[in-house]
Amino acid sequence: MTIEDLQKAESRVAGTKLVLRALAGKQVRCAFVADDADLLLTQRVVDRCYEQNLPCVHVSTMQELGRAAGIAVGAAAACILR
Repeated sequence: MTIEDLQKAESRVAGTKLVLRALAGKQVRCAFVADDADLLLTQRVVDRCYEQNLPCVHVSTMQELGRAAGIAVGAAAACILR
């Protein structure tokens, strides 16, 4: 999965809280985390993806991830939903 897949996805969410909620509900196909975000936020997403054997793609900046997720601000995490 790449950042372009996130841009093209019909069903996606942005934000750590929403991504963690989607992971808890087993609704995630692929997650994305920003490398410049707070590690305390992104590590929980990475850990849950590892537990569920899901791909977790690292993106350089929060701005890039937010733009790809279709929001006007940066995002620490985003995901493509099933």
